[in-house]
Amino acid sequence: MAFDPSYAAPRQAGVFFERRELERLLRLYGRMVAAGEWRDYGMDSLPDAAVFSVFRRTAEAPLYRIEKRPSLAKRQGAWAIVGEGGHILRRGHELDQVLRFFEKGRFKVVD
Repeated sequence: MAFDPSYAAPRQAGVFFERRELERLLRLYGRMVAAGEWRDYGMDSLPDAAVFSVFRRTAEAPLYRIEKRPSLAKRQGAWAIVGEGGHILRRGHELDQVLRFFEKGRFKVVD
């Protein structure tokens, strides 16, 4: 039996967003881009979480991370919004409930 170095073990499937969840996230992203708040996004599929990151500018750290962690679904809720400093800003069991954090009345322009 010969060892084949080109063979790689199959990667374990990570967590990712379902179609409805992704549609909801992209709808929010489009609304915030139209408002001039966000400019770029990124998605990541990790073994224990799916992450949707939004950026004010591409070269910066993410402004917000919307995370789905199914392992926390029964306890704290699978969904969380994490701010720039790594603080959890909102957590819940339903995506729509968590995304209310970004509703129009919440942010106001200060001169």
